[in-house]
Amino acid sequence: MNFKTKYSRLTYSYLDLRKTVGWIGILLPFTLMFGLLILFNGEDMPTSISHYYHTSMRNVFVGALCAVALFMFFYCGYNKLDDWAGNIAGFFAIGVAWVPTTEGVGETDLIGLIHYTCAAIFFLTLASFSLILFTKTKKEFKITSRKKKRNLVYRICGIIIIVCLIAIVAHKKFEFHPYFVFWAETVALIAFGVSWLTKGGALYPDKKL
Repeated sequence: MNFKTKYSRLTYSYLDLRKTVGWIGILLPFTLMFGLLILFNGEDMPTSISHYYHTSMRNVFVGALCAVALFMFFYCGYNKLDDWAGNIAGFFAIGVAWVPTTEGVGETDLIGLIHYTCAAIFFLTLASFSLILFTKTKKEFKITSRKKKRNLVYRICGIIIIVCLIAIVAHKKFEFHPYFVFWAETVALIAFGVSWLTKGGALYPDKKL
């Protein structure tokens, strides 16, 4: 195996990992929802993704977030800023998984407040990946038409994540619908997933090595 072939295999393996993280984000809310409906149909549907911690789907919820966190910890970007962003996202993903939200709907205790803080920082970090880090291009590389299209996808995904966070905060005051938070979180996770799938080469990939 020559160097170029080995480099190509390693590169595409890493891209596959990015795609995997993207699919975890997209599929997690639906896996939790349908898993609870099909396997544990006697349980009430939680009003947010975080509340699945207090259901029989807890292990799926925690396991998925830990898988994302593990990848984020080992994520290597173009510079130290990328690495730090990955570490921050990984740390707060662990916080979301291991520090549960308040079980009941209503007032939030200290543990629940820590959970929401971790979730907010986690999503904001994911938005920063899409809006800032993924859109960068090294000076020695030319910005191709496909890169411009990817940047558009990244920016749209980042904006969607931020809008969803603002909508969730607004819901705390105006209470739009009992399941509003669940669907806002779902849209944010789909945006996160699409962004990472794009980064993994699923959308508008450059020419193969």
